Amino acid sequence: MMTKSPNKMGLTTQILLGMFAGILAAMLLRNLLPGSEWVQTLFTDGIFNVLGSVFVSALRMLVVPLVFVSLVCGTCNLSEPSKLGRLGGKTVALYLLTTAIAISVAMAAAILIHPGSASLQQEEMAFAAKEAPSLAQVVIDLVPRNPLAAMVEGNMLQIIVFAIIFGFAIAQLGDKTRQVRALFNELNEVVLKIVNIVMILAPFGVFGLIAKLGMTLDLAAFESVVKYFFVVLGVLIFHALVVYPLLLSVVGGQNPITFLKKMASVQMYAFSTASSAATLPITMDNAEKRLGVHNRVGSFTLPLGATVNMDGTAIMQGVATIFIAQVFNVDLSVADMLMVILTATLASIGTAGVPGVGLIMLAMVLQQVGLPVEGIALILGVDRLLDMVRTAVNITGDSAVSVIVAKSEGELDAEVYGNPDAGAEPQRA
Repeated sequence: MMTKSPNKMGLTTQILLGMFAGILAAMLLRNLLPGSEWVQTLFTDGIFNVLGSVFVSALRMLVVPLVFVSLVCGTCNLSEPSKLGRLGGKTVALYLLTTAIAISVAMAAAILIHPGSASLQQEEMAFAAKEAPSLAQVVIDLVPRNPLAAMVEGNMLQIIVFAIIFGFAIAQLGDKTRQVRALFNELNEVVLKIVNIVMILAPFGVFGLIAKLGMTLDLAAFESVVKYFFVVLGVLIFHALVVYPLLLSVVGGQNPITFLKKMASVQMYAFSTASSAATLPITMDNAEKRLGVHNRVGSFTLPLGATVNMDGTAIMQGVATIFIAQVFNVDLSVADMLMVILTATLASIGTAGVPGVGLIMLAMVLQQVGLPVEGIALILGVDRLLDMVRTAVNITGDSAVSVIVAKSEGELDAEVYGNPDAGAEPQRA
């Protein structure tokens, strides 16, 4: 075990300092040099943009190789082919359950608090949403026509399906493919090493992302939708700090406080990037080294969760739907609300883990119950900040489900999970 030096900061502390430094830098520049063109050019579009973009690009660089290699490793090492079916069934069932709970609680909170007001209606409200794919098309698109094209395009569902089939074929061939298994296990080690190297950039990347956000966010937008903002934020916090811990304790039999402490640094990454996909390398590394989830389980549940588990997005959709209905004086029936829950839950399957995609899916939900899509314009001003928070909730749910599934399959290292120092990042000056 590595001895911690009192005069050195851990990576989590460095990330926190990066976040606060970014907030401070943005506040100083906005207040001391408001509207300055050279500040916009040098800092907002220059230094801040470069630092944040390089960090996010480095994370995205790892997503496809990490998902494919780790999932092939996890699948080909399964001793029982039937285990894959059990893993899939348990994982998808838990993801859908948490999503349904999330949107139900969100809608209930929005109905009780009533954040929407008809006075918010504007003559010109527009939001150009891309057409959301139908559930049938999502199912059809699961199987890649060209696996290489899926990897180039970053189509996570198709990559997952191909990796599972590839790994399953290796497992079926037994000893004939031992060299192939060894190759993928070694490749997995290489990719994880690259993850550790990229983490060196984390404090600087977080600083750039937060500083740029602080420079570009339209603060005036908060005035008109502050109630909506805090309702969504409150439900997100409730889901992360109450629902997941309850599931971990009751279903998984694990200490939820230990879980939340070990998720802190990963949540910061997710908050900074606002992308479940970009955070995936860190989520997987944390699950295995700090939470004790065996790679055979984590390599399946976490990439799948980054694609289909969107509890944070479901919460936003639930509150936003009620909020927009209240603004436009539309009374939603019980049947309409049930339809919202069902649509948003199923819509989470195939929702890409990238910033802003929740608005596209919200447009589909609104259309399903006959609400004006233009109402989305009311929440655009604060959605970026909420997107960051709900991404942190999404990856927390992915990890919680992974722990529960791993425990049920006997693939959770209780000693690692219970050790507060297990897998802790090396301390840096």
